[in-house]
Amino acid sequence: MSSQDIPEENLPAEQATDEAHGAVAVKGEHDNPFADPGLPEHEHRIQDIDERAAKRSERVVAMLFTISMLATIGFIAAYLAIPVDKSIYVFPIGHISAMNFTLGLTLGVALFCIGAGAVHWARTLMSDVEVAQDRHPIEAEPETKAQVLSDFADGARESQLGRRKLIRNTMFGALALVPLSGVFLLGGLGPAPGTKLRHTAWKKGLKLVNMNTNLPLRPSDIAVGSLTFAKPEGLSEDAEDFQTVMAKAALMLVRIAPENIKDKRELAWSHEGIVAYSKICTHVGCPISLYEQQTHHVLCPCHQSTFDLSDGARVIFGPAGHALPQLHIGVNSEGYLEALSDFDEPVGPAFWERG
Repeated sequence: MSSQDIPEENLPAEQATDEAHGAVAVKGEHDNPFADPGLPEHEHRIQDIDERAAKRSERVVAMLFTISMLATIGFIAAYLAIPVDKSIYVFPIGHISAMNFTLGLTLGVALFCIGAGAVHWARTLMSDVEVAQDRHPIEAEPETKAQVLSDFADGARESQLGRRKLIRNTMFGALALVPLSGVFLLGGLGPAPGTKLRHTAWKKGLKLVNMNTNLPLRPSDIAVGSLTFAKPEGLSEDAEDFQTVMAKAALMLVRIAPENIKDKRELAWSHEGIVAYSKICTHVGCPISLYEQQTHHVLCPCHQSTFDLSDGARVIFGPAGHALPQLHIGVNSEGYLEALSDFDEPVGPAFWERG
């Protein structure tokens, strides 16, 4: 039976439609969704047909490379000229190191401008002709290798690197200057600390001020088994160097019954069982904040170093290699707790024990 013998309403939609035009179509013959559509027709960019537009793009690329060079020079100048302890206020971050902020800003601009210049160069001036190439075995044939070298030569020619001398020279300048940033950084990691790491803000006569209330502490303010954090008198949280000072001067106070203190010097440096130790862990400098009342142990939350505050804050567990430094404290004529000296040794990681 031919299609002419089948009623039109029983034919497939595609076949019925084509029957009306005198032809029978097979479903899927002309609408294969997996057919290779081929490459679209190439559209020329404005820079390909207008040399003035190409010159504008060239100037933009050169400007970006020039900005990169200036930013690198600014990086070096900032590294040499800005004092390491200088701070500036940056909203909404707050007070930060002026040197770190400037170095990060200038280096970021230098690297960004090199990248932006290269991208703009590729998008506007380099060849954008679409090239399709069939897959081939991993090991290239001699003819393929020769073709690759030929394509490379064509790409070098089409990049117009030899023709666009302004781009070439400024690019080479930017790429040559950026590594100097690393050279200056490797030349020194900042000024030598001298004795700054060996001393803190604590000294004889400074009152111990409660970190929460900002009020001087009396012995009666510290109950047996409690943990209190303190800072040196006269140090404001609004000060530019507050974080820098507290990084070394952070203090924790614990009251232990005098008969439970095992270390004789610790007992002599305490007041009525109130002992004062650095809050900075001697492993990598994390702040200690966990206190176990029954055992008189304090725990560093970073790597679980544990110190016994009833026995000279010696290490009883964990990677810390040194006991916590103790602060010698007493009571002044007004009845407030005060420091009688600085810490007995440098706070934080035991750098001074490394030859």
